[in-house]
Amino acid sequence: IMKMNQSFYLKNILQKFGMENCKPRSTPCEMNLSSYEADSSDDISDEKKYREMVGSLVYAMMCTRPDLCYVVTKLSQHLSKPTSGDWIILKHVFQYIKGTMDYSLTFHKSELNLFAFCDADWASSLDGRRSISGYCFMSSKNGPVISWKSKKQNSVALSTCEAEYMSLSATCQEAAYLCQLLKDILKQTFEPVVIKNDNQGAIALCKNPVKHMKTKHIDIRYHFVRDYYQSKRIILQYVPSNENLADVFTKPVRRPTLQKFKSYLFYI
Repeated sequence: IMKMNQSFYLKNILQKFGMENCKPRSTPCEMNLSSYEADSSDDISDEKKYREMVGSLVYAMMCTRPDLCYVVTKLSQHLSKPTSGDWIILKHVFQYIKGTMDYSLTFHKSELNLFAFCDADWASSLDGRRSISGYCFMSSKNGPVISWKSKKQNSVALSTCEAEYMSLSATCQEAAYLCQLLKDILKQTFEPVVIKNDNQGAIALCKNPVKHMKTKHIDIRYHFVRDYYQSKRIILQYVPSNENLADVFTKPVRRPTLQKFKSYLFYI
């Protein structure tokens, strides 16, 4: 068993920003973040401190804390002009860290295979109505995650199916990178990669090469997902929304959902 955590680093940043005695929270953020986004009338005075705090969270999120991925991505979108609402969300994250400093990525000896979950939250961003893509990869069915990402999409999706299709595209790019990396290190082939998604329309769109009136406008760059599927480099599987681990990377989740996915994120 090998464990990876940043408890010492997290304790230091809590002390650095005067949050060591804060009250712990059970979730990384509130469920309704849009109410804070709408509150953009007043900017906070100390923008430098805001950027320092978000930057310290980015380092933790990228290394060992996938549960912070969504909220840190949201906070990072307002580095140039943060508002009082952003400040409230940021303090909430530090309160969550206060109660979860012992979270560790726990790796057990097992057969190495790649599994992925991907999801999208359609038109969730009030700023331009672009969707949020999220994905995560695991090296075994039980976890923990070895790669994760949450990102605002580059263009506006006109439907949930289209947003999920774009998310699949980003997931395939990461799958190609991880397969090549593992092949170079271990001299083994890890394709096809199983990718699980909760939108049957997006899965059908990948499997059916026929053009439809409602999808013909989708940019060419996203259609390489079909090539990956037809060349059997990926296997697409449907998973119910309440079992889709990638939900954690696309939207705020309630405490029971976070606790349910905790064992897969960290393999606790």
